[in-house]
Amino acid sequence: MNAKMPKPPRFQLTFGALILVQAAHSIEEYVGHLWESFPPTRFVTGLVSSNPERGFIALNLLLLALGVWCFLWPVRRGWPVAVALGWLWAVLEIGNGIGHALWSLREGGYTPGLATAPVLLVLAVYPAYRLRRANGRAVSSLGTSYQHRGR
Repeated sequence: MNAKMPKPPRFQLTFGALILVQAAHSIEEYVGHLWESFPPTRFVTGLVSSNPERGFIALNLLLLALGVWCFLWPVRRGWPVAVALGWLWAVLEIGNGIGHALWSLREGGYTPGLATAPVLLVLAVYPAYRLRRANGRAVSSLGTSYQHRGR
């Protein structure tokens, strides 16, 4: 299967914005002590460190570093793996956005990360739409120059 990237500038801008909003989301979760109130986060941070706060910071820095790397190299340079990474981030952030909304509904009020979750959701749906649309066509509107640039 030869997956195709959507039009570069719009996709790149949206992907970059998604990573920036993820940074704001991580800060919101940190300020709200997510590792104290959400059992799955407590479990995962405990796998990284005996100090859940440090584990949370380490995991979020790793996530953001991965996001910045994905944006600066595969996405901006049009590497073929950018399609898979675009889907990975879209699915991750759609789940994040929906998960925060459902958790807050269950809790009956604000939970750490809720304020930025809708923005993540919107920013993640758009790249998923663009990726699906680009791969639904027989011929990419990008041309081969974008597919092979920066290798």
